[in-house]
Amino acid sequence: MTDDSGAGDAPRVTARGRAALARVGIEDNPYLVDLERGALDLAGFQATQEQFYFAVEFFSRPMAGLLAKIPDAGQRLDVLRNLVEEHGDFQGDRFHRATFARFLASIGVPPARVEATVLWPEVRAFNAVLVTACVHDELEVGVACVGVIEQAFAGISARIGRAVVARGWVAEPDLAHYRLHAALDDQHAADLFRIVEPRWDDPARRYYVEQGLELGAYVFDRLYRDLRRRVP
Repeated sequence: MTDDSGAGDAPRVTARGRAALARVGIEDNPYLVDLERGALDLAGFQATQEQFYFAVEFFSRPMAGLLAKIPDAGQRLDVLRNLVEEHGDFQGDRFHRATFARFLASIGVPPARVEATVLWPEVRAFNAVLVTACVHDELEVGVACVGVIEQAFAGISARIGRAVVARGWVAEPDLAHYRLHAALDDQHAADLFRIVEPRWDDPARRYYVEQGLELGAYVFDRLYRDLRRRVP
């Protein structure tokens, strides 16, 4: 799922993030496996992707909370660059929530249905963990937590994109959100890992980096497992 993109900038944190994702078994997450083998039908995929929209919409807010905690102005730019891309480089129709809404429309979920959707507690729990990690916990915890989620999502996006095209649910040109993230998120992870890589040599700070990587891997894997359990 993950590769060595960005490892030259932060080789130790990148490798440790990959190990955390392997430990939770995210490659074998039942949501992804069932989607690929045809056990997750279109109705279930629609319902879970409607919920994932709320994670996409929320994701930039915890990252914004990290900005004020980063003491070095140059390092703040790495997070700011990520935030700007989340907001479509200041173009409203390219906000990530907008690209995801277009993806939902391509699988038969119109905007009105999304607006009427009730948020599931599984997604609220995921969002709450991100806020806590980024705003209330140690800086390294928040940075590493968000970074490993980005690291994972690059591969997850590619897998979901291939699966929905193979199932005939989406035409290749309409992949929108998932095609974008398959291309961008390894770099986003590298930008974040570069912030905490220098702290790896301090055992006290490395502890918090590892805590963030393990937390991010756990909650992201758990989110997909929980979404899978909610649908037939």
